[in-house]
Amino acid sequence: MGELQLGLLVAAATILVLLLGVPVAFALGGVAIAFLWIFEGSRSLPFIPDIFFGGLNDFALLSVPMFILMGGAIASSRAGSDLYEAIDRWMDRVPGGLLLSNIAACGVFAALSGSSPATCAAIGKMGIPAMRQRGYPNDLAAGAVAAGGTLGILIPPSVTMIVYGIATETSIGRLFLAGLLPGMMLTILFMIWGVIAVRRSHRPAVLAGRHFSWAERMKVLPRVLPFVAVIAGILWVLYGGVATPSEAAGIGAVLCLVLVALIYRMVRPRDLWPVFRDTTRESVMILMIVASSALFSYMMSSLFITQALAMWIAELEMNRWVLFGIINLFLIVAGLFLPPVAVIVMTAPTLLPIIDTLGFDPVWFGVIMTINMEIGLITPPVGLNLYVINAIAPDVKLKEVLRGALPFMLCMILGIAILCLVPDIALWLPNRMLGG
Repeated sequence: MGELQLGLLVAAATILVLLLGVPVAFALGGVAIAFLWIFEGSRSLPFIPDIFFGGLNDFALLSVPMFILMGGAIASSRAGSDLYEAIDRWMDRVPGGLLLSNIAACGVFAALSGSSPATCAAIGKMGIPAMRQRGYPNDLAAGAVAAGGTLGILIPPSVTMIVYGIATETSIGRLFLAGLLPGMMLTILFMIWGVIAVRRSHRPAVLAGRHFSWAERMKVLPRVLPFVAVIAGILWVLYGGVATPSEAAGIGAVLCLVLVALIYRMVRPRDLWPVFRDTTRESVMILMIVASSALFSYMMSSLFITQALAMWIAELEMNRWVLFGIINLFLIVAGLFLPPVAVIVMTAPTLLPIIDTLGFDPVWFGVIMTINMEIGLITPPVGLNLYVINAIAPDVKLKEVLRGALPFMLCMILGIAILCLVPDIALWLPNRMLGG
């Protein structure tokens, strides 16, 4: 059996195991061990523990639970509601300002939490009822928050970017910088569509906003600005070379815990227990997937599947942009069925040699890949953000949420096209600050 045929067999077996409902980490590890045992015999089995734990032997991985803890502390407090309220008060005179406030609040909260579901839950709990009460259509209100929540895996600091950087041995600092301008670009595209949708609704109550005094605008800022300052400080120490991602994440987590204790009086153990419990659960899930993916990547390389696929792609007489389009389509389809972290750790090590062969920048590709994963977050059957929105607004039907999110999916595809035409949107900032 040739290496390419063997690769197809591995892909089919992996998909079958995942469809059976086996957790991603166990599916990857089980398939890897089975194929190593079948095609290399028992001589490969003694290396499996070393490879598994070697996948976790990276100091940068310490930043994953720390950033998750930081986001959990913020999401468990009233910081999301205060952030939404602050932005709403400053955009009160803009037509459709309430919708734009929700999108902007999602973008800022995404930077604070780094989690798409947490962003949807924190902003949606207050934003969706407020928009519906003001007369916004159900689908537009729910779709805007679902799409805005996806920004959590693109705008730094992003756990997804950290996982991509570790999986492909790409600079995490560069990835963070590369995601900043594309994240702002997507936020602006979402807002442009929001303005168009609001004007098309022809609802006077939607176009007219509530006006706030300067005193009301300033009142909520002291509760929000300290968290924004923490994020700005983390980015500064990262890009200034003062600290590593793990060190910056640890300091950020401690500062956020202190802030929620001082501002929101979350000092009792029963208030903080859900934060540490959910952080542990999500961190273990991600790290298990990372370790299992190391074993899966070793199996693919040991059986020469990765090398054969890269050589086959390189020998194809096809325009590189056509091949890149096929890769994007593959990523979107994978994102329909698997969470972003699982797709990245499964596919990035295999795709990176192909991307290098085609002459694309791996940092730029990391941004493109992350946007593809954003599309999967608001697309069934997995579409995690859709179900989060449906849970916090159960009277809004799932098909309404999906209908409202569809135009924002098209905005993401447009964003990918713009990044393909102008790669410097992603690469200019890291090259400017960290060198070419």
